[in-house]
Amino acid sequence: MTNADRILNFLKNLHLEGTLPEGIHILEPFTSPDVWSICTAFYHKYYDDKKPRKLMLGINPGRLGAGSTGVPFTDTKRLNEACDIEFTKFVTHEPSSVFMYEMMEAYGGVDRFYSHFYINSVFPLGFIKKDGARVVNFNYYDSKALLKAVQDDIEKNIRIQHEISGGLPFCYCIGSGKNYTFLSQFNEQMHLFDEIIPLEHPRFIMQYKSREKSRYIDDYIMKLSKYTIEH
Repeated sequence: MTNADRILNFLKNLHLEGTLPEGIHILEPFTSPDVWSICTAFYHKYYDDKKPRKLMLGINPGRLGAGSTGVPFTDTKRLNEACDIEFTKFVTHEPSSVFMYEMMEAYGGVDRFYSHFYINSVFPLGFIKKDGARVVNFNYYDSKALLKAVQDDIEKNIRIQHEISGGLPFCYCIGSGKNYTFLSQFNEQMHLFDEIIPLEHPRFIMQYKSREKSRYIDDYIMKLSKYTIEH
């Protein structure tokens, strides 16, 4: 079984076992035939092998990135232009995706990046909160009740992703604030990683530090190059 097969099997079987607090709804992109066709093409293109990869864990999918395409930090524009996977049924634009793909180019290109890294999330299904007609993204740690409801799912899914990526004793946390804090707490119970390396979240960079984007890209490249793995 290749990494692509293992990842797709993991995504296909993702579900929430807990009960969500009132007003919070789950995103389940992998139940969509369109999203599943994207994921199948993407993972067979970049992960059709058995090589270990360095694990990067974000928070949980947003509506315009993985919540729409199924691929972490990848909107439809990057899917078409950077990954050369044609998709025209709808269009999304996510600033986080802009940063990540510029960083990948600086790393040496999309092919090289995905041959070294496996990106997913602490909770690979996303959340939204509805406030009347307004719908906003919601993070797993934004509510104590939500965190309690999904904690068992989080720990199970981190273990599976750690195994899929090759069981390396370190990982990268995309989000140097609360995501890093909570991932570190989960790890204290699971004892999977000797080191968790924090990276600033692309959304924060693009929203508040866009003029310093090149500096953050350099910081990513430096940290991502800290460990090498044998291929």
